[in-house]
Amino acid sequence: MIAAVVPVKTLAASKSRLAGDDRRRIEQLSLAMMGDVLEALLGVPTLARVAVVTPDATVAREAESVGAEALLRDDPGLNPAIEAAAAEVAPQPDDGVLVVLGDVAAASSGDLARLVGAIQAPGVALAPSRDGGTSALLRLPRDVIEARFGPDSARRHREAASEAGVPCQVLSLASLAIDVDVAEDARAILACPTLGRRTRAALEALEPGLELRIGGCPERGPRT
Repeated sequence: MIAAVVPVKTLAASKSRLAGDDRRRIEQLSLAMMGDVLEALLGVPTLARVAVVTPDATVAREAESVGAEALLRDDPGLNPAIEAAAAEVAPQPDDGVLVVLGDVAAASSGDLARLVGAIQAPGVALAPSRDGGTSALLRLPRDVIEARFGPDSARRHREAASEAGVPCQVLSLASLAIDVDVAEDARAILACPTLGRRTRAALEALEPGLELRIGGCPERGPRT
């Protein structure tokens, strides 16, 4: 069994590096991106469960409204929160976990399904973001390596797999290349044809301050 976990911080702390003074719209953008990520995950038939782990009750309610499970928990930090949630949604020794960041809003079900099918246990598969981070990480079983999300995490996840002596497949998937942290990311992701409808509407509502219509997607492909 493979479950998916989406970690989402509190709305008050969300997108602090994204330009703009309208916190209400920034928070709406965070919820919109999470909703589009969840919709893409829920469209992957090989995932048995899709859950959001968050310390924010509003985020939890929104996740449930989309059709995902909500794990409302205190925030011990990103990687500890991921590990605790993984143990909860994938409790059996052979269960796997796919972690997808909540701001990879152009994620397509097709690319996520490719990632899920990329390896057999034991092993790791990841989709790197364009800034060297990890947009999505599949671990079979869930504890084959520790989560190392953060700066330069794609390299650190590869190193962890090497240290554990298990294969690591790196898939450069266009719909998973951009996680939205700064205005440049927002400009680029708005040009992606796979961008979810919620996020597109929320980003367009932030114009003209972010000048979002400038930029381009790394590669084009269907959302599916």
